Amino acid sequence: MAPPPLHCPRCGRPAEGFEGCRSCASEGIGVNTPPPLADLTSHHLAVYPGGPWGWPGTLPTTGPPVTLGEGNTPNIRLRRELPGTQPSVGAGELWLKYEGSNPTGSHKDRAMAAGVAAAVAAGAGTVVAASSGNAGAAAAAYAARAGLRCVVFTNEQVPAGLRAQIDALGAERVVHRGSSAERNAAMAQSVAERGWYPLTSYSSPSPGGNPYANEGYKSVAYELARDFAGRAIGAVVVPTSRADLLAGIGRGFRELAAAGLVAQMPRLVAAEPARSAPFTAALRCADRADQELTRVTDRPSVAFSLGEERPCWQGLDALWRSHGTAVAVTDDAIMAECRRLAAEGLIMEPSSAVAVAVARGPAVAPGELVVAVGTATGLKGLVS
Repeated sequence: MAPPPLHCPRCGRPAEGFEGCRSCASEGIGVNTPPPLADLTSHHLAVYPGGPWGWPGTLPTTGPPVTLGEGNTPNIRLRRELPGTQPSVGAGELWLKYEGSNPTGSHKDRAMAAGVAAAVAAGAGTVVAASSGNAGAAAAAYAARAGLRCVVFTNEQVPAGLRAQIDALGAERVVHRGSSAERNAAMAQSVAERGWYPLTSYSSPSPGGNPYANEGYKSVAYELARDFAGRAIGAVVVPTSRADLLAGIGRGFRELAAAGLVAQMPRLVAAEPARSAPFTAALRCADRADQELTRVTDRPSVAFSLGEERPCWQGLDALWRSHGTAVAVTDDAIMAECRRLAAEGLIMEPSSAVAVAVARGPAVAPGELVVAVGTATGLKGLVS
């Protein structure tokens, strides 16, 4: 059975492959090409077991699941007030959806479970990913689970703990000493010439990752709807680079709302490092056409896995649909949040702490229930 068809949500054209919409790319706009939304009308949140595979038929795969037990990550309530101060009346609740408890320690497991299953169904023998760390580790783990060869294109800046994890899981790590664009070009060549199955993005302008893999992120929305059933989530704050996770959560809530399983979608908030914040810059423009064409300088930050020159269209679409926003925070604020989280017992990588730093700020309204997505554990960064 063939996988469901892909289409461009911006221009409506059908699409093939994993390079995004080529027509929109010719305009300088990276647009991912997702499969149709799933129909959840026969599903019930009370009996949803969690994870990408919890509801059969909601992922665009035609073969058996590839799983390591990903999903069902905990919701941890955080303090809204500063240490030594009294709680503010009506301050609302701040929760952390802690994706660091996934098998390889990050949210990428949800996508790689779906993506590797799609690769198996397509008859692939080798999967390939371009990664600054967590995606490569997840790709390696799920490829090993499925018995596939895995090649990870990466760079010299990947922390030692992540390098060790990728190596220990049996992937072939190809260290590219050029820019991310050159690394992605090398991956694109491997896809075109060797027929390797791509699990991550490699096109320019980037549309985001493999659209079948990205469907695994919808389960974050399903779990939040189940776990906070009967309570209105005001905002979900998501660390954002190419917006795969942001868009996936948005698609999950759209499916839930269409089936009447949630009364309304929460606002989505893209959390970015100030040194590389294309969504924040884009939303300063009043016209959507100008937002689509925004470009910024991508400068390195402590949130090493975040950063793009352009806003991927899938992220803009998720923000538009949810009446959301984007907020950038400084490196100092990010590291201060890492220390504050550690004081609450949580070691998180800076790219995850971005979301909590934004969630504590003025982007959320007083009295709201807010969920920040903590995308990855910080334990890997402790290895030197």
